[in-house]
Amino acid sequence: MQANQNELSSSYDTDDDFGWISYFLDIKGHELFCQVDDEYIRDKFNLTGLINQVPYYEYALDLICDIENEGRDELSDEHQEMVENDADILYGLVHARYILTNRGLHGMLEKYRHHKFGTCPRYHCNLQPVLPAGITDQKGKASVKLYCPKCEELYQPRSAKHQNIDGAYFGTTFPNLFFLVFPELKPKKSKDHYIPRVFGFKLHHTWHDRSLKAAKEAQLQYQQQQRIMKKQRAAMQQAQQQQQAAAQQAAQQQAQQQAQAAGDNNAQK
Repeated sequence: MQANQNELSSSYDTDDDFGWISYFLDIKGHELFCQVDDEYIRDKFNLTGLINQVPYYEYALDLICDIENEGRDELSDEHQEMVENDADILYGLVHARYILTNRGLHGMLEKYRHHKFGTCPRYHCNLQPVLPAGITDQKGKASVKLYCPKCEELYQPRSAKHQNIDGAYFGTTFPNLFFLVFPELKPKKSKDHYIPRVFGFKLHHTWHDRSLKAAKEAQLQYQQQQRIMKKQRAAMQQAQQQQQAAAQQAAQQQAQQQAQAAGDNNAQK
């Protein structure tokens, strides 16, 4: 146990620029994450319960901590890939806890001040910086969202790479706790909103209901006209059929009369 602790401690004496965490943070789309302190990851208390959420927990932790593990080298390529995936998950779950600490909040503060998380897409928020947030604390349920403190709404990230990041790696508490700790950064809620106008005139607040009512009335009127026209066409077709039948009957009677008259003339001769 002491040997493992010494090995773990010595692994943190290496240059951070060549570590797994630096590699992870340099991946495009991972700018939403901050760097979790080595001391925080070393403290097993901070990792309580995570072993049940990550199948290759020990291997993944060693990979994050840049600890050589001979057992990992003996794994197949498929299992190596699974370990690397679990390392991503484990770091994300640790990250969700870390950003709720004082050092974690200050790490995210620097990113927030430099607009590293992006800005609100809402026009009236005037490029207000946003924070990453989750809509659930359970992993694998929903991707990360962006919270705007000015309109107090959540938005889907524009980048497809951000949409593939689990929201549980930030959690539901972080953005709210952030502004509790840094209240001076919370802007007043925006009261500005888009006002619909037509030819410069502001639309009445009931315009949509009235438009729907008018559209329904027009549709009913159109349907009634269609029914009336259908009945009229049916009546005209029936009248035409009756005329054609009468004409055919008259022609048949005339032909019979002519045939009878011709027969009478032949009999007289």
